Amino acid sequence: MVDSDYHIQRRDILRGAGATGLAGLTGMAGCLGDSGGGGGSEFPAIGNYPVDGDAVTLGFNVPQSGAYASEGQDELNAYELAQQHLNDGGGWVDMWDDLSAGGILDKTVESVTGDTATDPTTAEESANRMINQEDAIMVTGGVSSSVAIAVQKLCQQEKVQFMSCLTHSNATQGADCVRYGQREMMNAFMTAKALGPVLEEEFGSDNDFYMQFADYTWGQSNEGSLREEMTSRGWSHMESVATPLGASDFSTFMQDVPRDTDVLFLIHFGADAANSIPAAFDAGLNEDMEIVVPLYDKIAAESASEDIGGVLGTVDWNWQRDEEFSNAFTEAYESEYSAKPSYAARLAYSATMRYAAACERASTFYPPEVIRQLEGVEYANTGLGDALMRACDHQSMRDVFIVQGRPTSEQSNGRLLEIVGRTERETAGYACDAGPAERCDLGPYGDE
Repeated sequence: MVDSDYHIQRRDILRGAGATGLAGLTGMAGCLGDSGGGGGSEFPAIGNYPVDGDAVTLGFNVPQSGAYASEGQDELNAYELAQQHLNDGGGWVDMWDDLSAGGILDKTVESVTGDTATDPTTAEESANRMINQEDAIMVTGGVSSSVAIAVQKLCQQEKVQFMSCLTHSNATQGADCVRYGQREMMNAFMTAKALGPVLEEEFGSDNDFYMQFADYTWGQSNEGSLREEMTSRGWSHMESVATPLGASDFSTFMQDVPRDTDVLFLIHFGADAANSIPAAFDAGLNEDMEIVVPLYDKIAAESASEDIGGVLGTVDWNWQRDEEFSNAFTEAYESEYSAKPSYAARLAYSATMRYAAACERASTFYPPEVIRQLEGVEYANTGLGDALMRACDHQSMRDVFIVQGRPTSEQSNGRLLEIVGRTERETAGYACDAGPAERCDLGPYGDE
């Protein structure tokens, strides 16, 4: 890691370039350091490039407190496992042609961590520290779309790569997309496209539906996408009710649900879902209507395990998926932490590995070249099956997994959900001029 006085001086030089632009600094890159890492004097200084010394720093920015702290801990576990594998071998490092033990570009991988507290301002402050004080060449993390959007905007400004983790809002790679942001997780639009035909087949084509949603960008995205999808299938929308993030008591909200509702959508996540699902059952709503949880997560499934039997939803991924890369990650994670991995953990591990592989393909940490190695890449080595990281919006086009809660009598060894279907990316996806992508403008690479 470079000393702080040097680092500040280099960033001040970049910001003072003005009309000269980055191209005018090309000849200075060699003077500013990094004779290794595949960069040398070939590229100009930008963000935290060049990388000096024998180590490179990654920033792991996760919720270590607040409503999504459980998922944040899973992410941090997986990030640390990825760091270990990149340095010492193991897991996907031994399976990917682009990777080998010994770090990234022969530099040992070090890391710094932060607590987002599921708050955009806190998350941005944490990421800013990682970038401007601790020289992170890449920042990754998040269990909130509002957090992901705030951090990736900062990373675009600072010209430091952001590999988002658990973010499901349409806006992340839609209206708020940036060149320096990447997302592998599907979004709310894709979840709606995947669930729509399943729900119509399961419950019929003429239903009245009622929605409760977390009142921030993620919940709003899901409410809008699902409402549009189901009304297009002939269902009738009754009402959508916003609930505050972090609510501990949903009983009042459940009392207001009309008993003639056919399908109730509970668009909550983490601790919110862990509280809202049992509240719906305690109110007896399950006796009068079907309940759908559009996006399941680990804490919700565990905390509401007695109530999820038969309840449909989607997940990014599930450890029960019998596939070579899924199995390798699950075995490595379980060996290290004596627990089954959540999909938050898979997302974190995958984000780190995909970034490292892009650096290796680019033979440099120079951000614009790394981004170009991430764009338009077809891949099938992260446990999802065939996927495409699109160049137009940096959204992964991949299959969406449909799950159903297992009855309590069938729950054992962490098997709380069952994968009952998979909607292929051709059905769940959308064109670059449609859906959320229609509003995406990635912005510059920074070397134009």
